[in-house]
Amino acid sequence: MDARTAPLLWIPRRAAAPPAAGPLHDRRHRPWRDLRISLTDRCNFRCSYCMPRSRFGPGHRFLPQAQLLSFEEIAQVARQALALGVRTLRLTGGEPLLRRDLPELIRQLASLRTLDGTPPDLALTTNGSLLAAQAGELRDAGLNRLTVSLDALDDAVFQRMNDVGFPVAEVLRGLEAAQQAGFARIKVNMVVRRGTNDGEALPMAAQFRDSGMVLRFIEFMDAGCHNGWRLDEVLPSDELRARIAARWPLQPLPATRGGETAQRWQYVDGAGEIGFISSVSHAFCGDCTRARLTADGRLFTCLFAAHGHDLRNLLRGAHASESLLHDRLAAIWAGRGDAYSEQRERLRPQRPERADMHVLGG
Repeated sequence: MDARTAPLLWIPRRAAAPPAAGPLHDRRHRPWRDLRISLTDRCNFRCSYCMPRSRFGPGHRFLPQAQLLSFEEIAQVARQALALGVRTLRLTGGEPLLRRDLPELIRQLASLRTLDGTPPDLALTTNGSLLAAQAGELRDAGLNRLTVSLDALDDAVFQRMNDVGFPVAEVLRGLEAAQQAGFARIKVNMVVRRGTNDGEALPMAAQFRDSGMVLRFIEFMDAGCHNGWRLDEVLPSDELRARIAARWPLQPLPATRGGETAQRWQYVDGAGEIGFISSVSHAFCGDCTRARLTADGRLFTCLFAAHGHDLRNLLRGAHASESLLHDRLAAIWAGRGDAYSEQRERLRPQRPERADMHVLGG
């Protein structure tokens, strides 16, 4: 059977054993550790796996400003999430660098505290198009970590994928500016789509070896309902890792913490680390610790969920209070039982409606 048509083997990671005590856990005994906060549904790229132009063209209407959560409202949700055990706050979009006055929000979030009294780990994911001009200010405001999406080094391939003609050189310039600004651990995410950009995997690995940055390969996922996902366009991480290891031998690294999305590997010759995010071929629902807050205030407990829990009306209601918000967040997480990637084979033929990637922030 040809590798392009062979069925993938879905191998769920084993769920963690229930802890004896500690912060809030869901129905599968998973703690809440990460909150991804979408700042806008707008993006200046039209990547086919996220916001294809056929669906999000000139006539598409994005959220009006009045429907977006204010910085103060975002900080309220973050404060109560931290009180329930969250440790990492990741800012996403759309493209988060399109949100005006972003350093002010970062300063507000950096002033918050986790359960153990330490500042939260503040991270941001961006397509890098606006990073060169903003990296220094973001770092000065208190941002700890950066992840930059980059799907190819070949300019023609990259411009086809972003579908707006944006040059790869500008993203590389943003990465250089981020290093100069003092971001010590930068991750570069490459979504790999067989037959589209998988030929760029080795050049990408060569580019980021010895760079101090961590390249991570992400399997093409069936997120949303408009990205034309097909199983035969998924390049399983095991196959891709074998390609890279044939050129530069690899050895596995342990996870740095529970709930980590990437399986970590390092080059045997000491040239750095790479990662593989394999939600299609190796589901990691069993230790998923993430929830996602949309720009309009809905909390999603799974990337593949159809509906979120409305927090905006709660935040803006006549009887709004942080204690009420705290209780609502606790109830949402305690009732969580999501495990889509482990159940993909059973659920996919039903083609359930799902929120789009740019709404949930990846």
